[in-house]
Amino acid sequence: MLGSAAETLALKALTRVAGDPGALQRFLLLSGLELEELRNRAAEPELLAAVLDFLLGDDDLLRDFCASAEIDSKVVHAARRALPGAAPD
Repeated sequence: MLGSAAETLALKALTRVAGDPGALQRFLLLSGLELEELRNRAAEPELLAAVLDFLLGDDDLLRDFCASAEIDSKVVHAARRALPGAAPD
């Protein structure tokens, strides 16, 4: 997956997280970000990678996101690998 496609998918994931108050609170708590900082940094590849890490760490959230986006979770994993900080295969 190309970086731009991965970033687009991660932005969709961020929209999903932001639309769920509980998930958003957990993400902010775990990331140490304030809401305004999240807004300001939303397009940064490193932040988008963190969003996908968060999504991949929550099976229910991942399942809901994949169902709403009509994608397989393998696509999310591929997107994560295309963004900065991914663990080597």
